[in-house]
Amino acid sequence: MISVVEARARILAGLVPTAAEIVALAEAWGRVSSLPVVARLTQPPRDVSAMDGYALRSEAGGLGARLQLVGSAPAGHPWQGAPLRDNQTVRLFTGSIVPDGADAILIQEDATPDGDIVRVDEAVRAGRHIRRAGQDFAAGDTLIRPARRLSARDIGLAAAGNHPWLTVHRRPRVAILATGDEIAMPGEPIPPGGIVSSNSHALAALVRASGGDPIVLPVAADDRIALAAAADSAAGCDLLVTTGGASVGEHDLVQAAFSTRGLAVDFWKIAMRPGKPLMFGRLGALPVIGLPGNPVSSMICGILFVMPAIQLLSGLPGEAPPVVAARLAAPLPANDLRADHLRATLRVAAGGLEACAFDRQDSAMLRLLSLADGLILRAPHAPAAEAGAVVEVIRLDTLGL
Repeated sequence: MISVVEARARILAGLVPTAAEIVALAEAWGRVSSLPVVARLTQPPRDVSAMDGYALRSEAGGLGARLQLVGSAPAGHPWQGAPLRDNQTVRLFTGSIVPDGADAILIQEDATPDGDIVRVDEAVRAGRHIRRAGQDFAAGDTLIRPARRLSARDIGLAAAGNHPWLTVHRRPRVAILATGDEIAMPGEPIPPGGIVSSNSHALAALVRASGGDPIVLPVAADDRIALAAAADSAAGCDLLVTTGGASVGEHDLVQAAFSTRGLAVDFWKIAMRPGKPLMFGRLGALPVIGLPGNPVSSMICGILFVMPAIQLLSGLPGEAPPVVAARLAAPLPANDLRADHLRATLRVAAGGLEACAFDRQDSAMLRLLSLADGLILRAPHAPAAEAGAVVEVIRLDTLGL
């Protein structure tokens, strides 16, 4: 058996980000930038007023001064008159370009207008309430670097930089194949002794949360010909994820069936719980991750291995899920030779984040996984831990799950 860290490194080592494509700005949220986004203009393009008020020369803006109002320049309608002279003012609004000759803004709360005369009720200061040209960015500045998952804030920044289109990595296409004679899809007739497949749908959601496009294949029976045909149907995808049948038992046929299509197995056992019988290999250029059939094992392996793989395929660094520190609400026994991933609830307590592992950790109990807020990480051979001990936790909400 190999470690979780080594298994993830070996999966990621041979993956290559998808090619770039150009998408409309409105479709770019959540995509990963492939090229730098460079500002096409300066923002703001000229000095503008940060407030509603009056533009003037600062030396003329002493307390009690009386200014001659010579015009108005709403945002989008720059002042077309001569540069302002002493004792002249122009009415401005937020975003209005500051007229030539002016170097200060008298905000309307500090002014008393009377016809074409404006009295200064609070002395002004040069530069106050003025947003300088290029204060946000200048033409040619790099606004967004490559390999960044684009947020709503990034979309706004790209729009401000005058980009209607962005170059991003294509979303990875991830084929998902559930296997087993006993498996039925939700709503389908359930065979005698059968179960409803949750893995395909849970993994499809996990793929979407990771930025990929899931392609759910029909369930494949425990038959080598059917499994080999299913492998063929994943052609053109960037990753194939199977669930069930990845071990080497009498009815675990994935490796044997895929071998007829040239499967080269890298590894198939990991020192972890849940999820020991995980397989990774390649069907030609197509990477294949074979997950366990137990639904909790499948999801936890998806978090630890599939999500980082999709990140790398998307153009991001493929990394382990981030962890936070928490204190145990109850003691935990010593661990054995396998890394453990305990489903737990999290709450904010007086001493910070507190984690409480469920009493039962059965890898078939999806309800507890649904109720969990995080996974407590326990290293191989970790000693017993008392209540209050600090542990590392993967927060599921930060993964979009």
